[in-house]
Order: sequence, then structure tokens, then C-alpha cells
Amino acid sequence: MLRCVLFDLDDVLVDYDRSIRVGHLAQAIGSTSEAVCAAIYASGIEDAADRGALTPQAYLDALGAQLQQPISEENWTAARRAATQVRPDVLALAHRVARRVPIALLTNNGVLMARQLPVIAPALFPLFAGRAFASAEFGASKPDPQVYIACIERLGVSPEATLFIDDNEANVKGALDAGLHAHHYRDLTGLLRALDWFGLP
Repeated sequence: MLRCVLFDLDDVLVDYDRSIRVGHLAQAIGSTSEAVCAAIYASGIEDAADRGALTPQAYLDALGAQLQQPISEENWTAARRAATQVRPDVLALAHRVARRVPIALLTNNGVLMARQLPVIAPALFPLFAGRAFASAEFGASKPDPQVYIACIERLGVSPEATLFIDDNEANVKGALDAGLHAHHYRDLTGLLRALDWFGLP
């Protein structure tokens, strides 16, 4: 019997368009989309933040050094918010599931994202309040089994009582390796079938 349903964020609960994020931040700091994209995605800085190797300020400082100009938390947050659109149908389903079992969120992101998520995706709150986690908080990133185990330990549930939902097949495999149930999200219909198998929502 399930005691927790653990959702991924990007491309499950929300649509995320990195090109919008890049363009928004580039415009805010007077840089180019190419430079911002390289700083975020090609430098290794984002991956390091996701693993918890950088504090929020160290992360912003590293991006600023890469781009040769300061990056404020406000500009970073505004760009991420512009690129993030909550999926109403999945959110409505999450509300229904939450009436039956506790739900939570686990995203591959840095501590800054965890801190700013209520600003970036306010529609997810208060539903996920106190139960929205970034991988950096656990010192690893998906698909490392360690991150799932640490997250469910924080939630006080066992692997065999947890269903994890992610659009990335590698992340689904990581959850299975950690002993969780897992569903590879492709569309709402498939998710409804998976939940129905567990008697939800």
C-alpha cells in the first residue's frame, strides 16, 4: 500500500522551456542567449549546484564569473519563473491524490531553486509546502539511488511504500534501483493508469 507519491517537477508538474529562461536572463543582464546557455548548461555549474556542491551564492557567483557580470537572485528567479508553467491537469490530479496519500516533490536542482520554488511556481503551494525538495539538499542528483533514499527518509516513508513519477527514463530506473515503485511519465492518461493500479486517486 502506498504511503507517498513523489513527483518530479519539470515536464511532469510543470512545462519548462529552457530557451525562455536563457533568453529572459540574457535580456536582463545585457548578454547573449548563447553566452547564458553556455554558462548554465555547458560549464558544469548547473550540475554542480544540482549535486549540492555549490551554495546558492556560490552558484550565482560562478554564473556571474562565467558571464563576467553579476547575476542577482532576483534576475535568476524571474528567468526561471518565466520559463515555468504549471500543468493544470497534472496539478488537479496531484490534489486528488493528496486527499488519499501524502505527496511530495523531488527535482534535480540546486538549493536556490528549492528556496525560490514558491515564487517560481506559486500554484504548487500550499499543496507541496514543506514537501518540495531539490536534489542538492541530499548531496546527490537523480538518478543516483542515494537521492531517493535520502528524500524518503526525510519524508519518513519506506521505498516499497513510495511511487516516484518522472519523465526521464534514467531517473525512473534510479528510483527502481533504490527500491521505490516508479512510473515513466509520458502523458496524463498513462499516469492515471499507473495510479489506478495502486488504487488511486
